[in-house]
Amino acid sequence: MRQPKLTDYTLLVILALIWASAFFNIKIATESFGPITIAFLRVFFGSIPVLLLCFYKKIKIEAFSKDWYWFAIIGFVNLVLPFFLIAYGVKSVQSNLAAILMSTTPLSSTVLGHFYTKNEKFNALKTFGILIGFSGIIYLFSDNLLINDNNFISALLILLGSTFYVVGGVLTLKISKKKNENVTGSILIWAVLILLPLVCFIEKPWNSIPSIESSISVVYLGMVSTGFAWLLRFKILKDNGLIFQSQVSYLIPIFGIILSYIFLDELITDKVLVSLFAVLVGLYFVKKAGSKKS
Repeated sequence: MRQPKLTDYTLLVILALIWASAFFNIKIATESFGPITIAFLRVFFGSIPVLLLCFYKKIKIEAFSKDWYWFAIIGFVNLVLPFFLIAYGVKSVQSNLAAILMSTTPLSSTVLGHFYTKNEKFNALKTFGILIGFSGIIYLFSDNLLINDNNFISALLILLGSTFYVVGGVLTLKISKKKNENVTGSILIWAVLILLPLVCFIEKPWNSIPSIESSISVVYLGMVSTGFAWLLRFKILKDNGLIFQSQVSYLIPIFGIILSYIFLDELITDKVLVSLFAVLVGLYFVKKAGSKKS
């Protein structure tokens, strides 16, 4: 790995902006599409740039190999469930809250890693970071202006969606020796296959005419926030490694709040800012504990 240059930091900021922009685009998409359709279109359009890259680099896609069941399970847990839950939740929760709730993924990953991996055990610094981070989320749930009886369950579902990302990441360790592009392409294929019949038999999106804004948003979610973002992530990982790439976690909720205010004029309360600060501090201590160990 080489020392990060200005271009590397620029790419990291671009990746954070792309992932952060997903939240307000999901909000716009929910105006015309159901959560299953949003999840399906996201993985369908997202698979196009990833599979094109695999074709260009002559990387074999093993979606239907002897390990097909792992790709299917990971596709369901790491893509289908979180994409559906987030889209369902964002319909009645501000997108900036979704950005903060989803930023807890590294904290959940640390908790799960303690129980399911040998090298990611708790220490005092990690424990402190986790407690600070999740205390910020608990504080966020006390904001009655933004989270109330009408959308409390939706907020919990978004938080659950972030947890499934983590579970999917743990399951991916089962096929960790395979190329990133192959794994991503294969789980996207299985996510498409799982969601297609659900879209056809449950939501039937062809029965209504979507708005232009919602249509643009779902295409953007797939092609850019899913497909292109994964390709950019691959490049950053290859050039600078996982520790550098993981710094994107600090930027996503900040950009998410800013973008949702600019494009959707969403309310930013004092509790939103305090909870954001607590989550970022928690992330800092968790990552600091990990970097000390390495």
